[in-house]
Amino acid sequence: MDTTDRYAAFRALHRSGAPLLLPNAWDHASAAALARAGFPAIGTTSLGVAAAAGKADGAGAARAETLLLARGIARLPALVTVDIEGGFGEGPKDVAELVRELATAGVVGVNLEDGRPDGTLTAVGPQCDLIRAVKEAAPELFLNARTDTYWLRAGGERESHERAAAYSLAGADGVFVPGIQDEAVIGGLAKALDVPLNILYAPGGLSPRRLAELGVRRVSSGSLLFRAAVQHAVDVAREFTRGTVGAQGLPTYAEAQALATAFDGHEGTGDADGPGDATVRG
Repeated sequence: MDTTDRYAAFRALHRSGAPLLLPNAWDHASAAALARAGFPAIGTTSLGVAAAAGKADGAGAARAETLLLARGIARLPALVTVDIEGGFGEGPKDVAELVRELATAGVVGVNLEDGRPDGTLTAVGPQCDLIRAVKEAAPELFLNARTDTYWLRAGGERESHERAAAYSLAGADGVFVPGIQDEAVIGGLAKALDVPLNILYAPGGLSPRRLAELGVRRVSSGSLLFRAAVQHAVDVAREFTRGTVGAQGLPTYAEAQALATAFDGHEGTGDADGPGDATVRG
């Protein structure tokens, strides 16, 4: 599909009753594996991207890594939205330049947050300036405006409503409020907004089905998959020291290798029935 169709397809995934369930990747292999598994859209996790590079999340340090990853995974047969933290820049001009690069690479959306490294929130006015700059630079790009009112405990329900309304008015295509598990608050925000509401999935918390019933249009995994992968690696390492690692469920070397080239016309040589034998190309 052409660029216009990709933007439209991504917007269409944010529908009532069947919200977009968005897994978040942190490198090319994880994104390729998710695309191979059939997920229609994939996000990136800023924590995963930054931590994998040995950098801090939310500090604006992983701009180069984020852009490099986006350029690579945008060619996958999935719609890609990228977490750009606070914009990786000093102001609207810098953020607009980054967004133009991402749009040129084939990315269909970005997340832009108002939380600062010191635990405070960017003032509403300057944040709206960033939102307007993004939309001017790439009007069709789906801008998911994240407010950390709950995540940083820097506000509450009233602050969330005020910021969500302001960001929507400034041109945001969706609003992301991570950290909420209160059904009344979520339902109230979903009802008040005229753009899709995005909520972060919390293990043991509200299910995607319940969030959909409350009016949520997008549910993100955030850093969950990255953190789970790290823990699983440690668990397997411990099994390795005991000599108890089983091969069941693990990709083969060839299957893992194929993730690097599966969608660029240079297929790997995995097992005939496994992921290494993909027939889908981007």
